[in-house]
Amino acid sequence: MKKYKTYFLLQRFCPLFLIIIIFSCSKKNYSARPYYQFTSVNGLPDYSSLNYWASHPFKHDAADSVPKPLRKFYKNDSLADVFFIYPTTLTDYSDQQMNAAIDDAELNAKTDYSSILYQASVFNESCRVFAPRYRQAHYRAFFLSDSVAAPYFNLAYADIKNAFEYYLQHYNNGRPIIIAAHSQGTVHAGRLIKDFFEDKPLQNKLVCAYLIGMPVPDTYFTGLKPCKNAAATGCFVSWRTYKTGYTQPNFIAKEKFKCVVINPLTWSDNTGKAARSLNSGGVLTNFNKIVKGVAGCQVHNNILWSSKPRFFGNIFLTRKNYHIADINLFYVNIRQNVKTRIEEFYKKNKGYQ
Repeated sequence: MKKYKTYFLLQRFCPLFLIIIIFSCSKKNYSARPYYQFTSVNGLPDYSSLNYWASHPFKHDAADSVPKPLRKFYKNDSLADVFFIYPTTLTDYSDQQMNAAIDDAELNAKTDYSSILYQASVFNESCRVFAPRYRQAHYRAFFLSDSVAAPYFNLAYADIKNAFEYYLQHYNNGRPIIIAAHSQGTVHAGRLIKDFFEDKPLQNKLVCAYLIGMPVPDTYFTGLKPCKNAAATGCFVSWRTYKTGYTQPNFIAKEKFKCVVINPLTWSDNTGKAARSLNSGGVLTNFNKIVKGVAGCQVHNNILWSSKPRFFGNIFLTRKNYHIADINLFYVNIRQNVKTRIEEFYKKNKGYQ
């Protein structure tokens, strides 16, 4: 966890305006709704119950949402499954718990109407979306020593692992799989891939892993390689987003490993600039509005440089860390890429069942 601590310290001071722009939630009290009022018998998630899934194909949830401009041509093929691991939403420093309570109605609502709506929904055209609720580690755990923080992250990962095992046993039925995650979710997703996919039979079912928002060293995996193009399968992509021209923060400059960075507009690690015109659209405050050409980007050393996003009110956006927009700035491109990779997976695996 050591390499993440300063990174998350920077996220703590991520500009409020950008947070509002990207993850704006209605002031409605979603947690008061009946489907958030459930109580775990023993404090553990029960993945046989839909209550413990933030998104699941057997219920209607925020990940089913489709931005209005995309609805006309929306066609749910569901040719693969995505197992999505959401980022840290337990961020209130007045909250003393180090791991989230699995039946915390307010936190579950916050998760659903931020990450699940604005991030997990990107996969809903070509995939069934599975996103387990888990006892995520509190934001402050990233600032603790590795030995002190380990139990909190291990507890969170134990839930993810149990949820994935339940998914395999009861829902997968041999379908191709995409692993997708952001921020804390990506930390857990890396472990999940090592435990279940890397150099194991299940790797043959992996369409792609979208490991976004955290550094992934190029030596982290031994049997799983970075994707080389937009149609590659059985591989992974990753990036961390900062404003173009941003001098690398000190903690990144001190990284002693080469980080995998894939440009989500070209789907390669080429360092050339990808123009705004290649950006098919981002989703910002208004989920039902697609902002085409919102930003261009390029791979720069261990990070992804993004041009300043274009949207009404961007004059107030002065910070240079776009972590919270890692997915939203490239929403439509990711959506299209998921479809491309699934189609290519089936071409390569004719007769796949």
